[in-house]
Amino acid sequence: MPVAMGISIAKVEGVIAEQQTWERAEVVRSASEALHTPDEQLIGDEANLARYLNPPMQTVYPKEYAFALLGDVRGRTVLDFGCGSGANTLLLARRGANVVGVDISAELIALAQRRLALNGLPGAARFIVGSAHNLPMEADSVDVVFGIAILHHLDLEATSREVHRVLKPGGRAIFQEPVRDSRLIRALRRCVPYRQPDVSPFERPLTEREVTDFAARFRDCSVRAFCLPFVNITEALPPLRRYVHPAYRLDGALLKRAPVLKPYTGVRVLQVTK
Repeated sequence: MPVAMGISIAKVEGVIAEQQTWERAEVVRSASEALHTPDEQLIGDEANLARYLNPPMQTVYPKEYAFALLGDVRGRTVLDFGCGSGANTLLLARRGANVVGVDISAELIALAQRRLALNGLPGAARFIVGSAHNLPMEADSVDVVFGIAILHHLDLEATSREVHRVLKPGGRAIFQEPVRDSRLIRALRRCVPYRQPDVSPFERPLTEREVTDFAARFRDCSVRAFCLPFVNITEALPPLRRYVHPAYRLDGALLKRAPVLKPYTGVRVLQVTK
């Protein structure tokens, strides 16, 4: 028993050390992002903001679909999980939510506060510097947890536990995440000459199994797939970018008619209920 206990403690300590390494790297990356973000990039374009205020459930765009799942959040406590510089915080505030933004980076939170002020909503959200692995919030205190491209930066076991803890009974969590299950697609993706400039050192696409494991402690889960490979190619190659919207429409039509294509998609929108 003492040996087993020692192994268990060592394993836990190793996981915590790895989480702290990830978080330190993310803080460094985020500070650079904040330093190089001018005010003009923080001012929302009304036409683009309107896409997320009341999008239809049948939309072919994953982020619009994530916002459609929110429903009416007026007066509800919504946790902007990994809020970063506040792009989604602004949208959640515009939809009337009581928004709490949590992020590991104090620099990005300062930028999020600046974003709200520049868009006419100073003080419209409460911000907390803290870890997604150990959320600085009370249990059963949140109606909705909302995150865009955040889980693939994190330790999923710890994150699932914390999201479940802070949600009220019946509360929901909505995430949009990159997922790659196909070995062929992973190989082809490495051939595309494109890499986003702000990629974190420890982020990685998730697998379907990881998504399933994350959702296991919740009583209900739904997942919708988006983005067959041609969508990413259209977005990545400048000569093709004028065809991005037709590519998304084709993507939606193909996945609706042929769900068997789901393993070849690159994005999932996940909703879990406590």
